Amino acid sequence: MSDNKAPRILLVDDEEAIQKLLAYPMEQEGYEIVQAMDGETALEQFHSQSFDLVVLDIMLPGKSGIDVCREIRAGSTVPIIMLTAKSDEFDKVLGLEIGADDYITKPFSIREFRSRVKAQLRRMQMTQLPADVARETLEVDRLRIDFLKRNVYLDGEKVDLTYKEFELLKTLVGHPGRVFDRGSLLQLIWGDSDFRDPRTVDVHIRHLREKVEPDPHDPEYIFTVRGAGYKFRDI
Repeated sequence: MSDNKAPRILLVDDEEAIQKLLAYPMEQEGYEIVQAMDGETALEQFHSQSFDLVVLDIMLPGKSGIDVCREIRAGSTVPIIMLTAKSDEFDKVLGLEIGADDYITKPFSIREFRSRVKAQLRRMQMTQLPADVARETLEVDRLRIDFLKRNVYLDGEKVDLTYKEFELLKTLVGHPGRVFDRGSLLQLIWGDSDFRDPRTVDVHIRHLREKVEPDPHDPEYIFTVRGAGYKFRDI
């Protein structure tokens, strides 16, 4: 969270009606709302102060929401919820691939929007590294993780992880030996578990193992606990 007690949210949408519709219920929840109507202004606001969440429309004048998301994600792990009037699956996939944490297609209910906002703020708090492992880098045998730069190395070679893969690894390694079930990981990494297929976790674990395990078929770091979930080995 930012220094203020109230979470600060950057709301980016070029429609004044949407700004009013979303800002009011969030302010009623006690959040501090900073508004921007275009991508350039959004980035200026983002770089001039700290935020706990960004709500970002994908269709903006000038710099698009996709571009804004990409620039924010290049240097920050702040949760990002993307909004769009489109049902185009390409936009949804692209948004999530470049690091958006959630995606809502207009029109949506205020109740759903509130739920998504709360879920992302809660996820951000829950995925903070515990004090005993909160350090810049962590080395476990052949694996090295740079948390600040979000870089991972296996045997000295850099491993390219997606945003979600890194968040998954960070969550597991931040609690070595703890078993996370699929529902917990969906809640922590994706922000909710009600509308997501639990197999999403299995797919990401498989991809993560393929990248960070010397032998993905005989894991050294990320273990399956049959009938329970996944865990990172004790450190």
